[in-house]
Amino acid sequence: MPKYKPFPPIPIQNRSWPNNQITKSPIWCSVDLRDGNQALQTPMSVKTKIDFFKLLVDIGFKEIEVGFPAASQIEYDYLRQLIQNNLIPNDVTIQLLCQARKHLIEKSIESLKGTKQAIFHLYNSTSPLQRKVTFNMSKQEIIDIALQGVMWLKEEMKKIPQTKIILEYSPESFSNTEIDYAIEICNAVYDAWDVAPNEKIIFNLPSTVESATPNIYADQIEYFINNIKHRENCIISLHTHNDRGTGVAATELALMAGADRVEGTLFGNGERTGNLDIITVALNMFSQGIDPKLDFSDIISIREAYEEFTGMAVHPRHPYAGDLVYTAFSGSHQDAIQKGMNIQKTKNQDELWEVPYLPIDPKDIGRSYKAIIRFNSQSGKGGAAYLLKNEYGLQIPKGMYATVGTILNTIADSTGKELEAKEIYDAFSEHFIKEHGPLKLIDFQFVHPGTNQEHGIATIEVLYNTQQLIIRGQGKGPLDGFVDALRKQQWKQFDICEFSEHSLGEGSDISAAAYICLKSIEADKQKTAWGCGIDADISKSGVKALINAFNQL
Repeated sequence: MPKYKPFPPIPIQNRSWPNNQITKSPIWCSVDLRDGNQALQTPMSVKTKIDFFKLLVDIGFKEIEVGFPAASQIEYDYLRQLIQNNLIPNDVTIQLLCQARKHLIEKSIESLKGTKQAIFHLYNSTSPLQRKVTFNMSKQEIIDIALQGVMWLKEEMKKIPQTKIILEYSPESFSNTEIDYAIEICNAVYDAWDVAPNEKIIFNLPSTVESATPNIYADQIEYFINNIKHRENCIISLHTHNDRGTGVAATELALMAGADRVEGTLFGNGERTGNLDIITVALNMFSQGIDPKLDFSDIISIREAYEEFTGMAVHPRHPYAGDLVYTAFSGSHQDAIQKGMNIQKTKNQDELWEVPYLPIDPKDIGRSYKAIIRFNSQSGKGGAAYLLKNEYGLQIPKGMYATVGTILNTIADSTGKELEAKEIYDAFSEHFIKEHGPLKLIDFQFVHPGTNQEHGIATIEVLYNTQQLIIRGQGKGPLDGFVDALRKQQWKQFDICEFSEHSLGEGSDISAAAYICLKSIEADKQKTAWGCGIDADISKSGVKALINAFNQL
């Protein structure tokens, strides 16, 4: 006999959800302060829960499950402070959780005194395993528990007539409950609650323990929606867990199946492998052009607050919020990102975002472009060029990429670690900007040609192999003159195979950067060398670049 068995398919014909699309945001309900809090090694204090509640309000949640006030004095006291200190905005509805037990319902109703509106989340377990192992009860006995809970709630509500109560009922372990039985118990609860024509009841259908592939959950939701009575008066709510690592996928497919509402937590905190991560689902929608109605424009601040409140750490690879999710180490990825970013900069702000490997603009959630490309031994030649440009303004020519990349890869290989941007710049400066070798510049002057002359005169004072010399050359400009002066000395025979320059900095601090590639034309020394020069005088930047390339030949 096998120890495990496959999950049975749902008896649904002509399912429609695979052809549907998510076109609008659902009703969001944060359960951070209940499901999230109960999963912490050290549960949050009253003050921390109040601060967390304020964060959820700022993000834009309109429904927030504040806790299980009948199960914990801290949660009771915290809810009382929210109400008594008028901390619940008029457009936010609090939700509390309660089992279908009389004394818990009484305590929960007592905790709600003074609030205008609340969702009362009533639940009891319905799955065959729970019926057999936990309760040793029949199907009808489980239905009776739910109905008795509704009756107790209706009676207790009379004590707070000023508070509008919206019922949310969960057949706990819905995804592991026989689907027709789950519908049966929900229909019975609907009838017992006696829903008015202009009111709604919330049926929350939890995947309490994820036990099947996401498409099975979508089938269950579609089947439930197609067979529940009075669908028009029902809000179908999702509450997925992540035991199989597919909580996000299950939620998205179930929304395609017609669900209206989603319960989850920030960053997926919760029991075992966690609850649904609302941030991921919301920003997945955002990446498809759908307004999620939640504000994650400063995701780093939200992450920092979450980590402070919970003591949990967000994984560096966590979707959208992790430290490394907008970072590329792979050379081919770096090259594609760099090209895409360059094209994107030429577009208007309202044009489509089209950058390879980046599904959304990091700036839209408060992330920085600076961390998109990082460099280690696996990185390509374009990664270093991107970092030098974005961190230091150096626009090295494409022909220089391979030379720079080889040097940096060697350093990364020898250290076995990622190179920071400053380390990359320092290595670039050491190899291409600083003067190393026999030729050093002491002074440089260029007399421009007169109106009837084609060439000007360059007069250069240099140190060559410890010998101080003055050399002269002719040219149309300073660089031409210096090249002519060097060739006359016959120290090395070379041609210029590439030259480029650009301004560096802004305002009064502007300078120029120049890049030169020299090719040796000596028969026994067929090689090329690059040099870079930076100077406030544009003519001198080219001369410095020439010296640095000359010394490397």
